[in-house]
Amino acid sequence: MDFLAQHKPELLPGNRQLPPTQGAIEAPHGTTIVAVTFEGGVVLAGDRRATMGNVIAQRDIEKVFPADEYSAVGIAGTAGIAVEMVKLFQLELEHFEKVEGTQLSLEGKANRLSTMIRSNLGLAMQGLAVVPLFAGYDLDRDKGRIFSYDVTGGRSEEHGFAATGSGSVFARGSMKKLYREDLGEEEATTLVVQALYDAADDDSATGGPDVARRIYPIVTVITEDGFRRLTDEETSEIARSVLQRRLEQPDGPRAALL
Repeated sequence: MDFLAQHKPELLPGNRQLPPTQGAIEAPHGTTIVAVTFEGGVVLAGDRRATMGNVIAQRDIEKVFPADEYSAVGIAGTAGIAVEMVKLFQLELEHFEKVEGTQLSLEGKANRLSTMIRSNLGLAMQGLAVVPLFAGYDLDRDKGRIFSYDVTGGRSEEHGFAATGSGSVFARGSMKKLYREDLGEEEATTLVVQALYDAADDDSATGGPDVARRIYPIVTVITEDGFRRLTDEETSEIARSVLQRRLEQPDGPRAALL
């Protein structure tokens, strides 16, 4: 970002000058992202729906990306700008590692992402906001950590679980009931899929598991062994188990993970 700011500042997302508009700009938006820490790491997941107003713009958008070997970003907000920001973030982390010969600390990565979000404030004020969720495994503290942001770049560390996007209220309520400090990896992955399902049940902008089209949430796990994305087969199995429990008990009991 420093290099671009010096030589080609117009290429930075926040420096683009948009023409005056009469209202909010219609652009595809990503919605719900959730994260949960467990013993040994953190899970970051997102649904697959992008909306543009009251229209489904895309049913299989990808909203969760690896930032580097030990961290990941889930995007909510204006999809195009968010994806571009993530690509620049990935490049910055790779550049730092090549120049310094070591990885930036997880705290440093979270701070850098905060700066990038703040640089987009001009576009955010025109309705093109980006509000990601950042998660990773802290090698210095030997645990998974989660960071949330607001449109101004304000950063907060979340403990246990977090959610962002239009369905975050419903997802957070689901996780609040199901979360335990002693969750294992398998339980944590089931929990995030359950939370996304509950969010989709009440938020039209959040897409639930689509069995007919074989479109399932993206679920990633980050541990001391690094970043890993669950395969479609693994995710579909979790989604089907969640759907089966809901068919058997439509009210969604707390016993879903027990």
